[in-house]
Amino acid sequence: MKQKEIRIALLDMNNQQPNQGFKNIVDLVKMFRTESEMKVSFDIYDVRYRCELPTISQYDIFISSGGPGNPHREGFIWEDKFSQFLDDIWQHNVENENKKFLFLICHSFQLAVIHWDLANVCTRKSYSFGVMPIHKTVEGTSEFLFENLPDPFYAIDSRAYQCIEPDDEKIELFDMKIVALEKIRPHVELERAIMAIRFSDEIFGTQFHPEAEPKGFRENLKDKNNKQTMIKHHGLDKYKETLDRIDDPDKIVLTQAQIIPRFLQDATQKITKKKFEFVG
Repeated sequence: MKQKEIRIALLDMNNQQPNQGFKNIVDLVKMFRTESEMKVSFDIYDVRYRCELPTISQYDIFISSGGPGNPHREGFIWEDKFSQFLDDIWQHNVENENKKFLFLICHSFQLAVIHWDLANVCTRKSYSFGVMPIHKTVEGTSEFLFENLPDPFYAIDSRAYQCIEPDDEKIELFDMKIVALEKIRPHVELERAIMAIRFSDEIFGTQFHPEAEPKGFRENLKDKNNKQTMIKHHGLDKYKETLDRIDDPDKIVLTQAQIIPRFLQDATQKITKKKFEFVG
């Protein structure tokens, strides 16, 4: 019998702007391909610049990246196509036993929250950037992708927007679960933003960047312009704290090694009905 090939579509949401995060996603998928017992292939789609979207039937797994700009509709054709893409995956999974798996990161996560009208997606009072603590909710303590992570765990946070004021009735109706919130700020009278949602058994999304790795992020921070910008907006202490946290093995190194690799392994196991040794 011919071995099933695991087909992965990577959705680049960066609109042709240079981005280390997408390279990290590609590297994680290549590592998965190298280590997998299965035959694995992947294709890249430039969603925002070239208006490219994958055909659902051609792939098993989809990862949609972060990206710059406003997540609310601005009248571009790709926005309608991406909304239809979300609906097609959801409807496919409702109607079929052979499920499709989707991971949504940052900008893509915000687009999905807006599309399903799950929360208020609005601008933050100030840009959030750095290695930040992410807190599990009660539901998040039993989230499979967080299983080997402490509470709080750490990840790269880079966003001008936030998802707050969730529609709890709609989330419960769809059987979704908010599984992570942003850091606790006891002296700030603002609602803590949603940082991850289990949309369904097959669809997961994070506001933070689980794909981030130390080397590329450090080089990005040491760039003269990026360094000056961060110090200007966040202060020298925050800049130094972020550099100190980058290589800590129990922070973004651990997060990168766990969340997306476990998502890929879990999806592959469910697609092939084979059992594998999970990460960690």
